[in-house]
Amino acid sequence: MISKQRIYILGGHQSDFSANQLRQGVSLAQLFTDTVRGGLNTCQLDPADIEVGHVGNFESSLFCGQSHLGGFFGHVDPAMANMPAMRHEAACASGSMAMLAAMADLEAGRYQIACVLGIEIMRNVSGEQAATNLRGAAWADKEWQKAPYLWPCAFDNMIDLYDARYGLSKSHLTAISELNYNNARKNPNAQSRVWQFGEKSFSDDDQANPIIAGRIRRQDCGQISDGAAVVFLATQQGAQQYAKSHGIELDSIPYIKGWGHVNAPLLFEEKLRLVQNQNPQPAHMFPHVQQLFQQTLRRAGMANIDQVDGLEVHDCFNITEYMILDHCGLYPPGQAWRAIESGDIAPGGRLPVNMSGGLIGLGHPVGATGVRMALDGYKQVSDRAGDYQIQGARNMMTFNLGGSTTTCASLIIGT
Repeated sequence: MISKQRIYILGGHQSDFSANQLRQGVSLAQLFTDTVRGGLNTCQLDPADIEVGHVGNFESSLFCGQSHLGGFFGHVDPAMANMPAMRHEAACASGSMAMLAAMADLEAGRYQIACVLGIEIMRNVSGEQAATNLRGAAWADKEWQKAPYLWPCAFDNMIDLYDARYGLSKSHLTAISELNYNNARKNPNAQSRVWQFGEKSFSDDDQANPIIAGRIRRQDCGQISDGAAVVFLATQQGAQQYAKSHGIELDSIPYIKGWGHVNAPLLFEEKLRLVQNQNPQPAHMFPHVQQLFQQTLRRAGMANIDQVDGLEVHDCFNITEYMILDHCGLYPPGQAWRAIESGDIAPGGRLPVNMSGGLIGLGHPVGATGVRMALDGYKQVSDRAGDYQIQGARNMMTFNLGGSTTTCASLIIGT
């Protein structure tokens, strides 16, 4: 069903994902308030105009010893002191859950303007402790219990599945990483924008590109990052008032044309078992991922992915982006490699992917990612993406997932 209520994006703000908040003496509370204030200033919004707040966050209680994040809105500005607010958690899809909840609030007519913040600080602990903290996105006492780094092990299993079913060249996965790092160089907020790579950085050299788990090497992985992103959503009435007060046309403000949200069982093995028990066998490895693309496009009134100008997708590992490409409809199942070899996903291609740098190049503060994707979608369709702008972009799609494709969410943002 196509939504009858348009939800507009008035704009937003992102922190610099290269910043190490601990080294800079920045607390979770300060990152929260600085990001929201930055968004208010960028959008020229009065804090008194914001009627509700939603926060996407995965594990601030483990990384920072702090929960109850909605209460920090009261420290942004006195006008927000009594504003209703809440926090949402769905592992790496936490930011998208905050987006969907804010949209539902506005669609219900409860409020006219909502603030959606995604935030995570993760570089204040060792890599080993961070890996332990992130175990809760899987069924922690049932899956990959002996793996020191659970998520590289989990997505190495996905490589095995793809290789067994279709055949898989590691060169195609490496090309995804190289492309996303190259895109990140053009993004002033990217964690890796000034990183230097050597001749062997993307090879199987154990010194330059060490093994993390199985066939997963360092450059195959998204980044442990600190950061936050905020967007402001509005109903049509709220957007009309904003347009009038700022002397702009309503039609110039991007809006959310379609959305998708599906869940699968938490256990990776159960996801696979459900597919194996279907008769006939589904053509795609993860039918619920294809379902998400279909429902999002349908709600936007679009026939297929060719009506989208670019994607911001969840490349927590390069195999994750490969899997998402394999389900988006560009090519038949098992042929995502064609999108890579043809240059379809490169700048100027048929469907540029992760022009921001994605999780590999830009960074992945877990709770912020879904909101950051929405912000980048807004930037692209309003011609505000700077050096990583997709020329003529009018429709952008996001794809954010949590766990082993357990929670999947997407948006189509356009003008």
